[in-house]
Amino acid sequence: MNNTRQTRTFISVMALTAAGCAGYAGWASHTIHLSHAPAVLALAALSSRMKVKLPGVDGNMSVNLPFLLMAVVSLSAVEAVVIAGISTVVQCWPKRDGKFRPAQMLFNVSMMAFAAGSASLMWRAVGIGKAAWASEPYMMAAATATFFLGQTAPVAGIIKLTEGAAMRQVWLHIAQLSFPYFVVSAGMTSMVKVVSHHLGWHLALAVFPVMYGIHCSYRMYFEKAEVTRKAPLARAAGVGV
Repeated sequence: MNNTRQTRTFISVMALTAAGCAGYAGWASHTIHLSHAPAVLALAALSSRMKVKLPGVDGNMSVNLPFLLMAVVSLSAVEAVVIAGISTVVQCWPKRDGKFRPAQMLFNVSMMAFAAGSASLMWRAVGIGKAAWASEPYMMAAATATFFLGQTAPVAGIIKLTEGAAMRQVWLHIAQLSFPYFVVSAGMTSMVKVVSHHLGWHLALAVFPVMYGIHCSYRMYFEKAEVTRKAPLARAAGVGV
């Protein structure tokens, strides 16, 4: 990340917003799940290292979203925030030969904590409101949409500041790449939540191999998309691809 004043200000605002969301989530949470929460955290952290590079933008996508959504709809708001934050640290922690970037880590953790906290609070607000349309599918759709916007909009904003790209175009590109994954993740979370009423929350373990398969598929697809995107540039430069 470039250390420009606008970028530092944006990251600071994002961190303060996430802290406020986390504080409110803590105040609104009254239940702690001593066995369920650590299990979801372990699954989210493990799957967070299964990530793919997004073609055309400086960013990547992890396949831990179903477990983060499980935290949103099955655990307290503060547990969802903590799980999102810790799994993001695991996701973004550099490899042995990589360089640790505190500003980038702060932004990513803040963004994910804000997205998870907002989605969790939306899930509960819609349910408590007792609206006529507040069945679980609609609640899931509202929570997933909140998570989607809470994650993609800040990423598009930081890319605009660091790379000078148009935020609307960046957001549309990210949304196009990630929207199917959010839909699939919401569907899987809904199925696990329904079936877990009868078989227990341990069913979440079955999602892990499915996410590994999705990770492999996305990685292959995005690698081909990146090669296709770079091919015209390489031909223009006289480089064989």
